[in-house]
Amino acid sequence: MNNKWKRKHFSNTQPPILRSPLLTISLLTVLLLILLFFFTSNRFSTSPLSGSRSSQSTLLNPLCSSTLTPNSLGIAKFIWYAPHSGFSNQLSEFKNAVLMSAILNRTLIVPPILDHHAVALGSCPKFRVLSPNDLRFAVWNHTIQLLWDQRYVSMADIIDLSELIANSGLEVIDFRVFISIWCGVQIDSLCSRDLETFSAISESLQQCGSLLSGYNGNINNCLYASGEDCTNTVWTYQKDEEDGSLDVFQPDEQIKKKKKISFVRRRRDVYQTFGPGSKAESAQVLALGSMFTAPYKGSESHIDVHEAPKDQRIQSLIEKVEYLPFISEIVAAGKKFALQTIRAPFLCAQLRLVDGQFKNHWETTFQRLRQELEPLKQKGPLPIHVFVMTDLPATNWSGSYLGDVSKDSKTYKLFMLREDDHLLQATAKKINDAERGIILHSSLKHLGASGKRCAPRILPDVLLYVEETICSCASLGFVGTAGSTIAESITVMRKQHVC
Repeated sequence: MNNKWKRKHFSNTQPPILRSPLLTISLLTVLLLILLFFFTSNRFSTSPLSGSRSSQSTLLNPLCSSTLTPNSLGIAKFIWYAPHSGFSNQLSEFKNAVLMSAILNRTLIVPPILDHHAVALGSCPKFRVLSPNDLRFAVWNHTIQLLWDQRYVSMADIIDLSELIANSGLEVIDFRVFISIWCGVQIDSLCSRDLETFSAISESLQQCGSLLSGYNGNINNCLYASGEDCTNTVWTYQKDEEDGSLDVFQPDEQIKKKKKISFVRRRRDVYQTFGPGSKAESAQVLALGSMFTAPYKGSESHIDVHEAPKDQRIQSLIEKVEYLPFISEIVAAGKKFALQTIRAPFLCAQLRLVDGQFKNHWETTFQRLRQELEPLKQKGPLPIHVFVMTDLPATNWSGSYLGDVSKDSKTYKLFMLREDDHLLQATAKKINDAERGIILHSSLKHLGASGKRCAPRILPDVLLYVEETICSCASLGFVGTAGSTIAESITVMRKQHVC
């Protein structure tokens, strides 16, 4: 960690044992090892702080203090949620969080982009998921880790929110700015990577994360931590006749018996549950869990808000969030690669072959690619230009259909984008320099929080975003992996005619 430790100078008034150079060095070494062990084992613990709710943990947060009421600060109420899994899932969750924030008239805390699968929810169909409290705390710990590692990248650094904010009235605040105010800590101190400085704020961060995650319970006028998740709730909006009714998808008897559960999934109106007149209404922060949903057995796994005919503002927002564009730097990089490197009409093949369930469906994935390439091969001209976007290293292509295609240089000309490509490095630097996330429009600007920057010093990984943009430019067609959220995102982009 490149931490600088200063050796103490002991005076003659100290115990004789400390005046021995060898003993002094030994003691300092042992002390250093103990501190490092304590720091690494507790700094980002996946367990909450021990102990019950106390006035100390409540008063730690300025916005929970009885002397600093929400009305005296004159600020909006917030929604915090727990993103997880890969980027495409996180983007899908962000869209749902936007809708929730608008429905409830709360300011959305814009999260960072988490490392791929650094936080996993579990399986909703199998009724095996992290509890909302544990999920929120896992997200909190990973977010603090990103800050410490100087790799924090806001969703707003990658996704262009300018039009959405300008035209929808949506209020947002960067997570770093929020916790600077809420937890009463200087986030710049955290990303300075000074161990001594971090130790001074680590307890405050742990207590604040524990409180926001819901381990201290709900706190009047301060925090309402939702306990609902996909095992018990499907969120709806303005479907009054369904509020409280059983969802069509329920755990079968085999799952109930095997897992010894008694879950009952109910459809609940999000406005009725968290809006005016609810227990959550007065809370400064509404902490939700996962915002991910997907169609499953005639229903949705967690959120079923696809239309709002009685509320034109929300209906318009539903349509707007269907496609949230990448920032201009990413779009420009994708277009540049298509025009200056490929320089011809091309087909994009998004082949997810290694991760999760996809490693068991190679034949199906390659069959779809074969069905697209054969007609192009017959029509010509040759070679057919193909941009390949895959998680399978080229060294492992041998023996597969992809390997055969790569060897047939007379028929096919393959293109790939490497992580060390200069185009990616230049794009990442532009993103860092722009600092879009930290300067988000927010109702909290008058508090001066925008000065807490803590910008990343390590360039973000933009490979996926540029690859998706390149695929949106593929005029000969697109072959995506069935069931991949990445393929779904590219399909949406292609409908928007990004290129």
